[in-house]
Amino acid sequence: MSAPATRWQVRAQRPVAYDVLKTPALFAPHNDALLAFGRREGARRFVVVDANVMRHHGAAIRDWFGQHGVEVHLVTHPGGEECKTLEACQDLVCELDTFPIHRRDDPIIAIGGGVLTDVVAFVASSYRRGVPHIKVPTTLMGYIDAALGIKAGVNFNGNKNRLGSFEPPQAVLLDPAFLPSLPRRHLLNGVCEIVKLAVIRDRALFAQLEADGAASIAACFANPAGEAILDRAIGGMLEELAPNLFEEELARKVDFGHTFSYGLETRHGERLLHGEAVLLDILVSVQIARQRGLLAGDDAARVFALVGRLGLAPDLRVLDSGTMWHSLLDRIEHRNGQQRVPMPAGIGQCVFLNDITRRELDAAVPALHARIKADHELVLEC
Repeated sequence: MSAPATRWQVRAQRPVAYDVLKTPALFAPHNDALLAFGRREGARRFVVVDANVMRHHGAAIRDWFGQHGVEVHLVTHPGGEECKTLEACQDLVCELDTFPIHRRDDPIIAIGGGVLTDVVAFVASSYRRGVPHIKVPTTLMGYIDAALGIKAGVNFNGNKNRLGSFEPPQAVLLDPAFLPSLPRRHLLNGVCEIVKLAVIRDRALFAQLEADGAASIAACFANPAGEAILDRAIGGMLEELAPNLFEEELARKVDFGHTFSYGLETRHGERLLHGEAVLLDILVSVQIARQRGLLAGDDAARVFALVGRLGLAPDLRVLDSGTMWHSLLDRIEHRNGQQRVPMPAGIGQCVFLNDITRRELDAAVPALHARIKADHELVLEC
């Protein structure tokens, strides 16, 4: 008779606490917001900056650290999905090893778009089994979405974000002064994520976009209406993320637009930015919701009209029901065996579907083409 097993139970909880701070003119000489994190005496900072940001703001960033007596090692990262790799992480770790930092008192700082903040967060989660990091998003996508949560990751084996971790930042510092230097396409890339939030969870935000979205885009969100749109989008995103940071609940409203887009973006990475793929997913989802009777015709029309009013230009030529179906199958694995696809049941209302069929996708693509062709407010090509 075998002896009873011996068991030692370990139960622990890791507290998560970080602030998302709007800090205009972050690198102006008088602004000391960054000094609130980490040691000041003998401070050293390893700072990773997107190459485009470095061209526009590199001198001001370098000067700020010098003026505040912080020893800094600036590393330029090229950014872009093609650089979201393990090799990029290894390069950063090699740079880190040449510039010793205190494990708890010298946070790594990431200044750039969502790709860069993802890569740096993944490095921070791995280096010495975890060092603190601060995110300074410089794209609209990062500002209202990618930099706000605790997910970090890199692409691997032809799959987006296949390797990653949950790593809370020490802080996220939002400086709207970076937004006017964005190319229009990259500004609209972030707008697609705001549209996502509006359609699936926030009717008031949708109305704000209808009334003031176009003018806010033209002003790079530097006008009062644009600031209000961004603040509401950030607040809404954090309301969704905060109770479920580690994604224990896999039915998430913020996954709207992130089911079929996964495959489209992977296959057409040279043609589609992330938000552009999300927008296509949104439109396909609206079409499916309309076909099912979940979404009233008037609400569907408002979504299509808003896309046109904001100057968004979905490239319908890349839509392919086969690619989207395989993307859905992959998401089933990611969502632990169920589709859990968020769908609009009205502007600002969400239901989750687990029974989308290939036939529905096959029907949705030509129906969407016909709808867009008939709607002269939408631009067919980027």
